[in-house]
This record gives sequence, C-alpha cells and structure tokens, in this order.
Amino acid sequence: MAPTKDMRRADLIIPYQEPEVKGDTADMSSSLSSTLPMAAMFMRNKMIGWAALIISIQNWLGESEQAKKNAAMPGYLSAGMSFMALVSTYLPMFLPPPQSKA
Repeated sequence: MAPTKDMRRADLIIPYQEPEVKGDTADMSSSLSSTLPMAAMFMRNKMIGWAALIISIQNWLGESEQAKKNAAMPGYLSAGMSFMALVSTYLPMFLPPPQSKA
C-alpha cells in the first residue's frame, strides 16, 4: 500500500468566523412560556396549562447560550412555573372547595 498524498490546498481554506450577535431580539416563545402559566392559573383551564408546560419545556430545551445570558428568567424556572400552573388547574379534583351552607 502506498501512502496517500494530502490533497488539501492551503489557499482554499476559509477560516471560521463567528456569526454576529444580534442585540435584544424579542423572543416570542419566552414571552409565551412566562404568560401562559399565569393565564392557566387564573382561568383554571387545563388545556392552557398543558400548552404552557409543552411550550416552556421546548423553550428550555432550545435555549442558546446567548439567551441564557440575556434571559431574565431561566428556562428551568419557566418550566417549573408552568408545571405548578398545571398542578393548580387539577387541584380542585383532589382538594374540592368547601361547600357553602346556604
């Protein structure tokens, strides 16, 4: 077996350039993951609670390093908040409200 010659050409190599960081871009998914749990708690709507949980988990898993630095609320906190909102929508099934004596 003959050794193979390196066929790469040094004049064709393009060095890596890191993409420019964009400023404060409005992130719709983080806005949804922070407002939907509140809507689910206020309206006691289970579907909004499930949507809030799914959106916040997707937002948490898709977080970039730049978003982690700029975010006011981390992804795991919004996922925990949406989970607690979902728990609060199902809470009347396990702890029913007191009956009125009227």
